[in-house]
Amino acid sequence: MTRVLVVDDRNDTLGFVRVALERAGYAVDVAVNGQQALDLQRRIAADVLITDIFMPEMDGIEVIDAIKAEYPRTRVIAMSGGVAGMQDYLPVSKDIGADATLSKPFTTEELLQVLQTVL
Repeated sequence: MTRVLVVDDRNDTLGFVRVALERAGYAVDVAVNGQQALDLQRRIAADVLITDIFMPEMDGIEVIDAIKAEYPRTRVIAMSGGVAGMQDYLPVSKDIGADATLSKPFTTEELLQVLQTVL
């Protein structure tokens, strides 16, 4: 069974993604920040990481960088609904190793399609 780790500081996003993925047959772990995600990944390595970009403590760019350094085979999907200043960080996430991106809000179908693409 494919294991997916979802990281977002918003409980509504975590809940939506978790339910959608579990209904589709994936094993899902969730984290509310980047450090918690790294701790979980070190205990039970996920096949796919889905991370928000803008989070407190450790942002998604830092999470992607750390996961790719320690777990280069883990596939990464970056998601974001915002732009900090005038820069969209989703392209930056691809530059540092994200395999795909999702712009919030997204549908269950879009989520599952991107996940299938990276797998």
